[in-house]
Amino acid sequence: MTHPLLDLPPLTAARFAEIERRVAALLSTEQDVVITQGEALLPLEGCIRSGARAGSTALNVVTGPYGQTFGNWLRDCGAHVVDLEVPFHTAVTAEQIERALAEHPETDFVSLVHAEAATGNTNPVAEIGEVVRAHGALFYLDAVASVGAEPVLPDAWGVDMCIIGAQKAMGGPAGVSAVSVSARAWERFAANPAAPRRSYLSLLDWKERWIDGGRPALLHAPAQLEMLALEACLERIEAEGLDALMGRHASAAAATRAGALALGGGLEPYVYEAAEAAPVATTLRAPAGTDASELVAKALAADPSVPLAAGGGALAGEMIRVNHYGVDATPEMARRSLAALGAALRDSGAVVDLAAAERAVTEAPR
Repeated sequence: MTHPLLDLPPLTAARFAEIERRVAALLSTEQDVVITQGEALLPLEGCIRSGARAGSTALNVVTGPYGQTFGNWLRDCGAHVVDLEVPFHTAVTAEQIERALAEHPETDFVSLVHAEAATGNTNPVAEIGEVVRAHGALFYLDAVASVGAEPVLPDAWGVDMCIIGAQKAMGGPAGVSAVSVSARAWERFAANPAAPRRSYLSLLDWKERWIDGGRPALLHAPAQLEMLALEACLERIEAEGLDALMGRHASAAAATRAGALALGGGLEPYVYEAAEAAPVATTLRAPAGTDASELVAKALAADPSVPLAAGGGALAGEMIRVNHYGVDATPEMARRSLAALGAALRDSGAVVDLAAAERAVTEAPR
């Protein structure tokens, strides 16, 4: 008995290369794009292990948990790491980056997360890119959460390694990811004797055996279902239009923030300034004396389909996350999420105004 998801013809090298071309178009980049056969942690780690050199100095910007992970990888590579830690309720500024680079002029690698879905902030990459490029360091950017929700322009911003994943704003699969790599980054990788080679983490393998030869044959059997899902995801984005997709995320974020403020009950935006809030997720501080995990569990018991989650790790007790990305990036999902959250707050004894929250969602800018 045949099965449409199992009995598929092999994915050809030409089709794989065409999907890479469409990813490059999504990023408006002329850089080489490599689609990596795994979740985005694969190219995130691969780029650091390829580009970080023992004895060098790396500036690692920490605006959330992923920045902490990158710092650990950089230290594993033998780099001296300068962590620029910023409170999770705000964004880093280009001026802070510039001061850190002036204090450590030997810095040759800068790592940054664009949008931290885990904490709900987003960083001004265009301005930061100017500072990093003027300094001459390689610029490494985690754009996994931001791509599709806000502009991601590696060429215009001077990003040397721009890593994306499809599972958030793009509304695609989690098991495949991609990275755009500048010529400067390829040179650094090739000159680094510790860069992974003949390894699943190796980007140089793809450069030497795939890109340099004109993409005639794949290195190994691709993750076919994930590649087809990525292709379908790109087709859907192209049909909707990237500007429309980003506009939908901005509308959902504005509606969620406005509705949460109107709801009351002691809820407060976790990211203080709306301009620094990521369009993929609105994070909220739970009312004093309330456990965020318990509140989210009550809300999900009432409506399991809403994209609510408690914060991760140490933030589990205080942070509520409304994950309005991909197909959930709509004011209607914001309304339903806040209705479920409001009902849970009311059941916990808080005074909320569900009607005001609904009005605020409806009247938020579109």
